[in-house]
Amino acid sequence: MSFEFLLPDLGEGITEAEIRKWLVKIGDAVEEHQSVVEVETDKAVVEVPSPKKGTVLKIAKEEGEMAKVGEALIILGEAGEEIGELKPTGEKPKKEEREKSVSVVGVLPEEEEEERPRTAARVAPSPQREGAAVLATPAVRAAAKEQGVILEKIKGTGVGGSITLDDVLKAKTEGAKAEEQAGEAERIAIRGLRKTIAKNLMFAQKTMASVTETEEADISELWDLREREKKPLQEKGVHLTFMPFFIKAVQHTLREFGTFNASVDEDHEEIMVKKYYNIGVAVDTAEGLIVPVVRNVEKKSVRELAAELQSLSELARDRKIKLEDLKGNTFTITNYGAFGAAFATPIINYPDVAILGTGKIADKPCVKGGQVVIRKILPLSLTFDHRVNDGAGAAKFLTRLVGFLEDPASLFMGSV
Repeated sequence: MSFEFLLPDLGEGITEAEIRKWLVKIGDAVEEHQSVVEVETDKAVVEVPSPKKGTVLKIAKEEGEMAKVGEALIILGEAGEEIGELKPTGEKPKKEEREKSVSVVGVLPEEEEEERPRTAARVAPSPQREGAAVLATPAVRAAAKEQGVILEKIKGTGVGGSITLDDVLKAKTEGAKAEEQAGEAERIAIRGLRKTIAKNLMFAQKTMASVTETEEADISELWDLREREKKPLQEKGVHLTFMPFFIKAVQHTLREFGTFNASVDEDHEEIMVKKYYNIGVAVDTAEGLIVPVVRNVEKKSVRELAAELQSLSELARDRKIKLEDLKGNTFTITNYGAFGAAFATPIINYPDVAILGTGKIADKPCVKGGQVVIRKILPLSLTFDHRVNDGAGAAKFLTRLVGFLEDPASLFMGSV
């Protein structure tokens, strides 16, 4: 009897995945727990194992197609067996079927899906009758003139059919879309990792009151320290970057300024200050930024952090990183300096309440002991949630962090 293998619940609230690569073909014999397909979720690339053994009778999805949780992937059965129709696209699997779904990390219980209300279709307003009086304030008329919008062609949504500023801006946007469609344009689907990035960053921007403060650190001594320590680690296959030092300095700073190592409980209107230090580090991949999390930084040395960070970064770039390595962050660091930028206004990685951006290290003239000397200067940008911390606290945080970076030996004075 044939068995219809559905896309299982992959955890982390994932509802769909892209078929990246089939590992089997029609006619292949499949063993239980053998990986049959490589899928790309909005977080990582994972291999999905078959919950049963059998022969592949049909492959329901092509590479590059999207599959929702509960949709058929393949049909297994006996060689030569005839198969019936697949379940309709998007059909919700029965409860008894869902409970047997196998995840990439084993059997996972599945929650009942909450049916979302459908969004009512938007009907484009019809243009006003030719010759009809245009109701618009002088300010709206001025805006329409500036934007090149003809008021007579807009149907107002204001009181008594009057045209509002929003009506003018909407008409301008629709006109721009029409011009784009008339010419040549490449369309790139927003899905997978890019879709997740967009969703998370928009949520963070709408939820938090983000403010950014900047500072510079003279890391000449840290530069020399790294140069001395690079070779011993290279012999062990570990490339020592500045990031492990940044992580350790941030961890020590967070010990003194705990409200930057926190999250907000929106329901109870409480600030949750974390007593552990899980630092997320943004890694650039071909599909966009992924943020692996280095856990329990307070228990690890710079050498240990360097090795772990290198491993996590490689897994992230190959999209082979485990989902559990992408959650649990309490603070995040992003290094855009590797791409030549100095300062930025990084967006907070929810549910954190702060993120540190590190810029390009550059040689700059500084005054030391009354003399002008060339030093290694690191630009820093700290974005924080103003609901939790104020500007004064952010300035103190940066000052303390700069102290650790400029005098790396001071880290050992308070090391645990």
